[in-house]
Amino acid sequence: MNTKNNKHRRESIEAIEKAFVEMLQTQELKDVTVSELCKRTGLNRSTFYANFLDVYDLADKVRDQLEADFAAQFITDAQHIYPGKDGALRMFTHIHQNQLFYKTYFKLAYDEAHQVKVYDASRAEADFHGEYIDYHIEFFRAGLNAIIKRWLNSGCRESPAEMAQIIKDEYRGRSSTTQVTP
Repeated sequence: MNTKNNKHRRESIEAIEKAFVEMLQTQELKDVTVSELCKRTGLNRSTFYANFLDVYDLADKVRDQLEADFAAQFITDAQHIYPGKDGALRMFTHIHQNQLFYKTYFKLAYDEAHQVKVYDASRAEADFHGEYIDYHIEFFRAGLNAIIKRWLNSGCRESPAEMAQIIKDEYRGRSSTTQVTP
């Protein structure tokens, strides 16, 4: 019986997801096919389609799981995900230890809605007195994602501590008297 949580079905899904992640390391999402996934896993196409609509549905489900796994590392409440004290080092250490995870995530983050969403909103409120805070948050998130991608693409040459310091340096010199001039 092919019930939702039976062992055979879970193993099939895990095999498909593993093969998918492996394929993404050498090819783009648009080039991944159901046929190749089935060939690599030894599963029938009917098994794939019993669990996923198509490759993009598989991509969405894998990406959503990666986001949930990341958020679990840093979630503090229902609205904010941020690393907190010494969190930048913890975040970069996690990325360094899970490079395949993050490389895959960024390959699947094909729109701006899907990016690493780490931000200490309380710090921004203090630094910018709530002025233009939404713009500051978006600017910081985009920059952080660009830095993480660049670091991953370079093979994580710098240590997690060096990467955390780069992020901290971006805040150096800011104080409660920071003024935003139009």
